[in-house]
Amino acid sequence: MTSPRTLVLIPARMAATRLPGKPLLDIAGKPMIVQVLQRAITAGIGRVAVATDTPAIADAVRAHGGEVVMTRADHPSGSDRIYEALQILDPEHAIETVINLQGDFPTIKPEQIGAVLPPLSDPAVDIATLSAEIHTEEEATNPNVVKVIGSPIGPDRLRALYFTRATAPYGEGPRYHHIGLYAYRREALERFVALPPSPLEQREKLEQLRALEAGMRIDVGIVDSVPRGVDTPADLETARRVLGG
Repeated sequence: MTSPRTLVLIPARMAATRLPGKPLLDIAGKPMIVQVLQRAITAGIGRVAVATDTPAIADAVRAHGGEVVMTRADHPSGSDRIYEALQILDPEHAIETVINLQGDFPTIKPEQIGAVLPPLSDPAVDIATLSAEIHTEEEATNPNVVKVIGSPIGPDRLRALYFTRATAPYGEGPRYHHIGLYAYRREALERFVALPPSPLEQREKLEQLRALEAGMRIDVGIVDSVPRGVDTPADLETARRVLGG
């Protein structure tokens, strides 16, 4: 059920070097950013908007009936962009939960977007995110695949202890591929963007470590598959094949 206190924000910009103009590339007859937007709307969990600094992205979203908020061009991360968008869209502070959905997940399932919310039912949790079990050695050893190390706290739920590009944890047992979809309590997002980059964040190049190093709690829902991000021409062709265009 759509909640008036939940806001799904999709940060989008044109700065990708490996795939220029990525948000506007055609997938099954629609720009990639629109494919993501429509999946978020289908999830039915709250208001959905694209946060961008690029007029061409805004025009494409509006042409398909979507909501856009224009943000500054100098944001260092998507988290900073969505925080500015939240302030613009909700100056009355009615929104309690903010979902940060990457704009390069055109094949994400709507139910996976909603799956990020249940961990926030625990008031001790500041941020929620997702993961899926790793099933191949190639995935386990690939530094571009971020692994979440967590302590099991229930069915399909981990409490995150660390995120890493290394093959971890050591020994027998499941490993989990982190999915870069986040749900923040509003207060947690405000605290997070006010923090300076942390030592481990800078070393691993993983923004979520800033929250853990500051003592914030991140819980992780486990889903059955990883939505494939689009970063390369090969990824784009895969997404087009999956979506039939």
